[in-house]
Amino acid sequence: MRRELQVFLTAVMFFTKIPCPKWVDHSPEYLNESARYFSLVGIIVGIIGAIIFWGSMYIFPQSIAVLLSMLATIWLTGAFHEDGLADMFDGFGGGWTKEQILGIMKDSRIGTFGVTGLTGILALKFVSLNELPAGVVPWLLIAGHATSRFLATTLIITHDYVRGEPSKAKPVAKQMTPTSVIVSGIFGLLPLLLVPHSGIWLALIPMIAVLLYLGQFFNKWIGGHTGDCSGATQQLTEVTFYLGAVVIWTFF
Repeated sequence: MRRELQVFLTAVMFFTKIPCPKWVDHSPEYLNESARYFSLVGIIVGIIGAIIFWGSMYIFPQSIAVLLSMLATIWLTGAFHEDGLADMFDGFGGGWTKEQILGIMKDSRIGTFGVTGLTGILALKFVSLNELPAGVVPWLLIAGHATSRFLATTLIITHDYVRGEPSKAKPVAKQMTPTSVIVSGIFGLLPLLLVPHSGIWLALIPMIAVLLYLGQFFNKWIGGHTGDCSGATQQLTEVTFYLGAVVIWTFF
């Protein structure tokens, strides 16, 4: 039980700013095992974002509440996935060879492609959530953060890990057992049951389409995935989920 708790807290420590006990270390072994809890971390992040949104709605218009919830989750995760998204845009936008792409993604500086891509995705996320009924946004936040993390985690199974990123100290899980995949899937998909619209499951279709496209794209250019690729996949599938929700609430 103590070991499993440490595995879970390792995921919490690496991917959020939530304080963890001192006995939780940076062991690569625990990091690999903690991949099964990435979706659960998404649930936690989503819940905090939902609480911020819900509380802000008593004071501000929905647009401000959405923005505050987004800022809260970005701060809580240390912009970990957003940074990966920006690096991915910079790397694949500015590099023409595998070596160039990996070298650019390793650079801690952000370029034009990264700024443009990150700004666009965050804007899409904001507008999408603001278009949805306020009463369902908290549930969508929880489901969006959890499901997108589960889908991003599947890259660990379907793709080779290309290289480490020691200069940026970005931890990456490189292995997952079938049991870990099942656990991650349960935590990733369970929050969809909370969303008050049975059609929300249809949002998985474009999310999986985006995942498959990105996986093929990464394989074509670098022969696998990196931590930045996983972070970008999480962000892109999350915003796809919110866009899908807008379509579902509009037409179904």
